[in-house]
Amino acid sequence: MSIFNILSLLCGLALFLYGMQVMGDALKRSAGNKLKSILGRMTSNQFKGFLLGLVVTAIVQSSSATTVMVVGFVNSGTMTLRQSIGVIMGSNLGAALTSWLIGLSSLEGGDAASSIINWLKPSSWIPILAIIGLCLNMFSKKSRKKDIGSILLGFTVLMVGMESMSNSVSVLKDSDAFRAMFTMFQNPVLGLLTGLIVTAIIQSSGASVGILQSLTTTGAITYGAAIPIIMGQNIGTCVTAMISSAGANKNGKRAALIHLYFNIIGAVILLALYLVLNSIFNIPIVNQPIGMWGVATVHTIFKILSIAIIAPFYKQLEHLAKISVREGTKTSEVSLLEDRLLDTPSIAADCAEQVTRSMADIACRSFSTAIELLENYDESKAAEVREDENKADLLEDSLGTYLVKLSTKTLSESDSRKITKLLHIIGDFERISDHAVNMLESAEEIRDKKMTFSEDAIYELKVLADATNEILGLASKAFKENDLNTAGLVEPLEQVIDHLKEQIRLHHVLRIQNSECTIEHGFVLSDILTNFERVSDHCSNIAGCIIEISQDDALNMHQYLENVKTSGEEFDKIYRQFRRKYSLSLSSASDIPSISDAPSLSSIN
Repeated sequence: MSIFNILSLLCGLALFLYGMQVMGDALKRSAGNKLKSILGRMTSNQFKGFLLGLVVTAIVQSSSATTVMVVGFVNSGTMTLRQSIGVIMGSNLGAALTSWLIGLSSLEGGDAASSIINWLKPSSWIPILAIIGLCLNMFSKKSRKKDIGSILLGFTVLMVGMESMSNSVSVLKDSDAFRAMFTMFQNPVLGLLTGLIVTAIIQSSGASVGILQSLTTTGAITYGAAIPIIMGQNIGTCVTAMISSAGANKNGKRAALIHLYFNIIGAVILLALYLVLNSIFNIPIVNQPIGMWGVATVHTIFKILSIAIIAPFYKQLEHLAKISVREGTKTSEVSLLEDRLLDTPSIAADCAEQVTRSMADIACRSFSTAIELLENYDESKAAEVREDENKADLLEDSLGTYLVKLSTKTLSESDSRKITKLLHIIGDFERISDHAVNMLESAEEIRDKKMTFSEDAIYELKVLADATNEILGLASKAFKENDLNTAGLVEPLEQVIDHLKEQIRLHHVLRIQNSECTIEHGFVLSDILTNFERVSDHCSNIAGCIIEISQDDALNMHQYLENVKTSGEEFDKIYRQFRRKYSLSLSSASDIPSISDAPSLSSIN
């Protein structure tokens, strides 16, 4: 084999792999949230899960990509481990489509069928796809059309690379040395290991099968050599999912193991069955040269038989995965932020949102606990507040880094809005946890100095604390549920909290004049009031961000606050209701507006 042929082979391989990557990435971007919603609507029906896994993998042309998405869903709790089994089995069969598409390049026909077959051969219609893809990619302004153009161009490059590889190795068909080299793959164990290692290195069974198909043009590869290699390729494709599960929780790891066990068990059983049958019946086709269609057929039959053998035992497969990863495995919220999921931005954005929800719970719980410590100090609860603040800091750092990485990917419009929202909100939740520690320090000062506030001051602080707890709940609910009506309640309550702070400050001055309190009490009280006010401000920022993002407006919090304060009767109505509920002279819980009374989005523009 000449240097020219070797370079041509390497060039063809590079084009093939690059084309597969471009096509797969564009397919994932184009499908975007549709893939996410399809996989997210899993039921306990294993057959439906199987069909969905098959369709999704046929679309994105990668069982590894589908399995990584499944690991992400199981990791985030969107899908149960049992629901993932059907999808994983379906994804294995869906991956076989690639080999059939590649097999088109080997089409040949006689005189009668030559005209029809010539039109079916990629060499006839690939140039047309290339021109259409190029035009869409260069001249279209819409991202969806650009993605379609990228899909067509990726497929074109893939097929050109395949043809280049086939042409490069075709000169070897008369080489005795090359044929002799492939006789060693008649050893099934060696063939299986070869397929496994090659696929694990390039992390794509589709690409590995494509390379094998290109080598079949030499006529040196027999069915007996190809069958173990194909089985090994199916095990090697599990490497991507296993890597993606490295930072996952226990169920995420189990989902990746199910994918691995499925392929290992299928390969072991079918390879043993093949060897037994061949030794008894000496199957004639084993020593015959295999072609591209033969590889595609063996690949598909292996997957179908594996599903038929293992599917009835899906409960046992789940149990095996659970035994492998015990319940005691410790995980954290940060483990959801897996870099491998960045290749599927919709899934990564969902995981980031899940972690932000955990961060919201931590921050709100921390501040509420700190409020309790003002009246009843407890060392264990104080330690919890500090621990929660450390968790919130870690989550903000991890989320910030992850979201910045994610923002560099090609995103759908909805994912882009979600990431923008999260980037703005995580800082507010982290600051709430900081104010919880500040409040804790005020509680410690009260304890250390043995301070006692007057009954009026204690009552007023309790009213303010109740209002702050409510605004925390509203902001958290608005974020978690993307509830615009609840978000609309936050700013009126924030104005009430500002008013309460000024009232309490004034009342404290009057108590000092009447010698009911001291200036030292005033310093501590001022710190407490400031923390209450700042927390309500952060809640206002969170609600404002949710409303602004939903309206597709550029984030301008100052303008938003100006608009909401002058929004008219609806805002005033809710403001008055909160004023009555959190009056320092009368607290009437019945005056709080229900969610149905909340302002509509149009009323707070």
